[in-house]
Amino acid sequence: MNTVKTAVLMAALTALFGGVGYALGGGTGMLLALGFGVLTNAFAYWNSDRLALAAHNAVEVDDRTAPELVALVRDLAARAGLPMPRVYLIDNPQPNAFATGRNPENAAVAATTGILRLLTRDELAGVMAHELAHVRNRDTLIMTVSATVAGAIASLAQFGFLFGGRGSERPNPVVMLATAIIAPLAAAVIQMAISRSREYEADRVGAEICGRPLALASALDKIAGGVAHIPNEEAERHPATAPLFIVNPLSGRGVDNLFSTHPATENRIAALHVLAQQMAPIPQEPAQRRSFTQESSPDLWNRSRRGPWG
Repeated sequence: MNTVKTAVLMAALTALFGGVGYALGGGTGMLLALGFGVLTNAFAYWNSDRLALAAHNAVEVDDRTAPELVALVRDLAARAGLPMPRVYLIDNPQPNAFATGRNPENAAVAATTGILRLLTRDELAGVMAHELAHVRNRDTLIMTVSATVAGAIASLAQFGFLFGGRGSERPNPVVMLATAIIAPLAAAVIQMAISRSREYEADRVGAEICGRPLALASALDKIAGGVAHIPNEEAERHPATAPLFIVNPLSGRGVDNLFSTHPATENRIAALHVLAQQMAPIPQEPAQRRSFTQESSPDLWNRSRRGPWG
């Protein structure tokens, strides 16, 4: 259902682009704006993983520096039929995680030290499975394309407002001004809706990968509570990276409105409970109340910083 919704929203975004281009810039203006949008977003597409990881001071870990986390991701990647992604740790007390990379062969997943301390192993598996679902669904590509078209719409609207319409057929100035304001706003709303639909889809696929929808639901509840009380200074300095995270790191409000990049956490949890009822029962291990780091290593971050040479 969310895949169909994404396709419909992408079609709406494309139609909006064509309509604005026809009204303001004609064929030439539409092509110029699209070319500009493609060039700027192509750079972001090829470099987004390095930029996002560097913005949050992420440190790559391996079997020696974070064996439990890496083993968990390796097992989930195998279940998902994906190549093993690079694994990163972020020294930040806010519980959160994200995935990045232009395709499954160049993917990376990152988790904060805060999420390792907060979640049980099953809950962390749900979160990592959610991130791997983004990788498998190629959501980075989808969001890059939507950002390209949305950016092109904004550029085209500005181009049309500044330089007029097709030859002597200059549109009404009021119409031009309204288009220059409303078109980018409408594009942003559609882009945000696409992002929200991808989160729902990643929750669904991630729950299927890990086999425990309720563990992911519990993790989302804990993460949302942590985000509401623990600021993420790096995310505040780099708000463009916020849509990458499993829960919006900029605030704990999580309002499911037109301008939110993430669905409301309670809505995601409700959807996971419905999915749990639909999935075949899976034997559950005894409840684990300890955090992931208590179950594995209390000094995981320090070991990752020291590296294999101590």
